[in-house]
Amino acid sequence: MYKYENIKTIHLENTQNCQASCPMCDRNQNGGAINPHIDLSELTLDDCKRIFEPEFIAQLKTMYMCGNLGDPIVARDTLEIFKYFRENNKDMWLSMNTNAGARDEAWWSELAKVFGRMGAVTFSVDGLRDTNHLYRQGVVWDNVERAMHSFIAAGGRARWDFLVFDHNQHQVDEAKQLSEHLGFEKFVAKKTGRFVTANSEKKESHQAVNRKGEKTAELKKPDEKYQNKAIMQYDKVKEKHGSMDAYYDRAEIHCKVKDEGSLFITAEGLAMPCCWTAGRMYKWWHKDPKVEQVWDFIDAVGGKDAISAKTHGLRAVFDTGIFDNIEASWNKPSCADGKLKVCSMKCGKEFDPFAEQFA
Repeated sequence: MYKYENIKTIHLENTQNCQASCPMCDRNQNGGAINPHIDLSELTLDDCKRIFEPEFIAQLKTMYMCGNLGDPIVARDTLEIFKYFRENNKDMWLSMNTNAGARDEAWWSELAKVFGRMGAVTFSVDGLRDTNHLYRQGVVWDNVERAMHSFIAAGGRARWDFLVFDHNQHQVDEAKQLSEHLGFEKFVAKKTGRFVTANSEKKESHQAVNRKGEKTAELKKPDEKYQNKAIMQYDKVKEKHGSMDAYYDRAEIHCKVKDEGSLFITAEGLAMPCCWTAGRMYKWWHKDPKVEQVWDFIDAVGGKDAISAKTHGLRAVFDTGIFDNIEASWNKPSCADGKLKVCSMKCGKEFDPFAEQFA
């Protein structure tokens, strides 16, 4: 797929911890109990120094923190990790996606100084004071406003991603105006792709629950104007191929991370091609998470330990051949024959809800 020397972008998930409980996040069960298959792992500064040698950081163009399960603002060493990357590469782009519901003014101001003009924070804020918490459960609006003000006032470059649902679509224009008033560089009304389930079934709504398992908001699709265009084509794709599984068997894969020279590092310190392949490892609704196909590729090279950059270093993970094995699978005749299905789901040319989020 690619070599160690070709990596230009690191997507770093430095923690599985989060103060929020978003109902479409795999970290928790519809916003309720924590995913039973995760252990709330977190990477320290020392871990990152072992994984990312200064010479490797020097070859990078980008490092960003986002991930599958946690939010970087709650991790202990986030600021120090960004500083470590900046110290070893003055010109690389640094960025972070966050719900913005934690940290004090001094922390946000310091982050702005570390990023300088070569970096930005994407604030994932899905509404205003009266609606943001309906999806971003547990996020306090006053904390969000403080983070926005502090970061931008210190010279930080800020972007706002606004997931549009039925309950907040009436606030898109108002939120955009607020973003301009606060000094955001960009505002995106994001058309979520999560109304297709992890098992590729289309759904019209998603019931959220709280930590006690009690029903909270029912998340519904917005009007057509804000719906994901790929999902709107779901029925046509399914009809054309007979089923979504048949499409995934045939899908021509155009790998996004191969094009970017991007590598994903999990909060456990595991190296995987992308957040989507890693994201299949711990689906909470499986009694045994290893029923997911991606484990066949992990186990084939020696299991989790073999792909631990935290234990063995990045070069050793490349030497296992896992990345080449995944790419080779794309030429298999079907997913049942070993074609990695998640690659078809996320990088198949004909159906791409991820890309259409930003259209």
